[in-house]
Amino acid sequence: DKRRPPSWAAPSPPTMMMRPLQPLARAARRTMATSTAFEGYGSNLFRGAVAAPYLEAQGLPANTLEDLHWPKQHADKVAAAVSEWAAERGATSYCHWFQPLAASGVRHGLTGQVQNMMIEFTKEGKPAWDFKGKDLLKGETDGSSYPNGGLRATHQAGGYLSIDPTSPIFLRADTIYIPACFVSYYGHALDEKTPLLRSSEALSREGTRLLKLLGYEVKGLQSNIGLEQEFFLVPRDAYHKRPDLMLTGRTVMGRNAARGQEMCDHYMAPLSMATPAVDAIKDMQRQALEMGIPLRTRHREVAPNQYEMAPLFGSVTTQVDQNVWAMQIIEEAAQEHGLAALLQEKPFNDINGSGKHNNWSIGTTCGTNILNVKQLAQKSGSSEIFPVIMAAIVSAVSEHGDLMRAAIASPGNDFRLGACEAPPAIISTYLGEDMTSYLEAYKKGEAAEYVPHTKMLDLGVSFVGPIEVPAEDRNRTSPFPYGGHRFEFRAVGSSQNVSLVNTVLQTICADAFKNFADAIEAGQAPKEVARAALDKHWKVIFNGNNYDLDNQQMLTDKGVWRIDSGVDAICRLTAPENIDLFERTGVLSEPEVAARQTVLLEHYVGTVEMEAGCMVDMINQHVIPSCKAAGVGPVDALQAAVKTLQGAVHAIEAAGDHIEKAKLARALRLEAMIDVRAVCDEAEGVVPADKWTLATYRDLLFLDQTHHPEKDVVTY
Repeated sequence: DKRRPPSWAAPSPPTMMMRPLQPLARAARRTMATSTAFEGYGSNLFRGAVAAPYLEAQGLPANTLEDLHWPKQHADKVAAAVSEWAAERGATSYCHWFQPLAASGVRHGLTGQVQNMMIEFTKEGKPAWDFKGKDLLKGETDGSSYPNGGLRATHQAGGYLSIDPTSPIFLRADTIYIPACFVSYYGHALDEKTPLLRSSEALSREGTRLLKLLGYEVKGLQSNIGLEQEFFLVPRDAYHKRPDLMLTGRTVMGRNAARGQEMCDHYMAPLSMATPAVDAIKDMQRQALEMGIPLRTRHREVAPNQYEMAPLFGSVTTQVDQNVWAMQIIEEAAQEHGLAALLQEKPFNDINGSGKHNNWSIGTTCGTNILNVKQLAQKSGSSEIFPVIMAAIVSAVSEHGDLMRAAIASPGNDFRLGACEAPPAIISTYLGEDMTSYLEAYKKGEAAEYVPHTKMLDLGVSFVGPIEVPAEDRNRTSPFPYGGHRFEFRAVGSSQNVSLVNTVLQTICADAFKNFADAIEAGQAPKEVARAALDKHWKVIFNGNNYDLDNQQMLTDKGVWRIDSGVDAICRLTAPENIDLFERTGVLSEPEVAARQTVLLEHYVGTVEMEAGCMVDMINQHVIPSCKAAGVGPVDALQAAVKTLQGAVHAIEAAGDHIEKAKLARALRLEAMIDVRAVCDEAEGVVPADKWTLATYRDLLFLDQTHHPEKDVVTY
């Protein structure tokens, strides 16, 4: 039975062994346990050892898919190989799997697809299996019904799909998924992925050019990322008593429970075996593992009922695809275990929100991390390359911090940035004292190699060995800290598709590499170029406390990019210098940039309108009736609040353009709705619990204390 669960999902038989294992037996058991635990890894992914026998059966080399130009040369044979694999795995359908714009926080799975059966009919009218190269390479769909910012309309609706060979084909249930790019009839990108791939090419093109000028020839560069996905798990029966969570992913009202995260008791606490959360997380890992997604890390996060999972590093396109799938798996597996997964950035007031830290590095296609000073020096034979690369990245962050801010301007980040471990909206970079001192000496002309220091910690116990640790501490208030071999973009929101984030990082660095290469080709020495850049952009380097208001003002006064409003940040996309940047790097055309700004503004406005609508319904259908039933509470103030909300929504609808609508929506969200929330929370504080019909923060956030085993199975 091809559909039976993998053997590693089955319970282990009880052991009958009564004596201690001998060393050889221990090793054998360890090997068996490892093979059992990871059996099935990547079995639903058509690449590597899974794909090899099917490709070879078609007369192709086992590594055919490693050549990204295979669609031009071997489409029919690869399609035949995929077809055979699919049939053996019980698949009956296929789809081109793409990533529409403005999906974050609203579209389940963040993707689009049309599933087609692999079938045709013979002349005799009998069904027959059918899947050819043309089916694999491209598809067509309606482009006007997705957010498109004016690039499509009902009378100009064509949307076209083309396979992305950088990301592997995969299987789930009875369907083969073909990662694809989505463009209009005129070739405009209608998706998240196409600009990401363009920016990847720009980074590789300009980066290899710069490295060659520095004496290090490589075939290509790629971004490698690792994404730390945070989320909440709440009881599904309580979730169903919260219309705001169900429809928007955020509580628009809710009085704080008597307990929150002030005791720091949840972070990395044991995963309780008495609640369904741990089984749900194991199930998420199991499903992801079959799809080649190693969600290696799992732990509790800071807020009650908050968790994190993180994979290993990988190439930017595959990691984006895998994260999108992981988010879908998280939501679906949670439901199967009687829970609801919340991926929104700030579901609850006054406790931590959720981020998706985008750990980013640049590697050569042969595996050298050029942000790893020791590795780069060994592979290139030069210690002079690393400071030039770092100077270029520092200049990119300084010049284009507005685009970095725009890339994280998700609606949920309005409430998350600037506290509770999320950095403020001031785009500086932390390098640490060692790196900063090294670069400072470098720009002054002093010759020295960067050698990161370490120190030994003596625990003061004779039988516990000392610990060697980096000399640099962690700075969790910086939006873009260097962590030794990588940068961590900490400000990214948990619900986001991180394609735009990495498109921006790759584009601004490609441009910086180009500027450096142009200057060197014009006759300047690499050291001169790097030192001039460091002198000009030194202001963006800050190793202190970004939460300190005096420090924030100091950075602002120096001219470091600061955009507090997410709406204002989005509007920076169409600044003339930014349109020019995207066009000269070949990443986005002017119409594509303008469309993305429109889409993001529409997404923001739509989110706020849904939240305001939920708030009105909850006040009318729950809060006011509860107050009246109990004979207490600010009923008059609540009724007035409804009129305030409705009037504000009408004003948004009547506004003239997207920017005006978005600014009104932001004011509604961050001013009027916060005031109305205070009135609702006041009512919750005086209405007896048996009269209050909405799930409370106590019901939602304390699974360890409120879980009832008999309610594991939820019926609908």
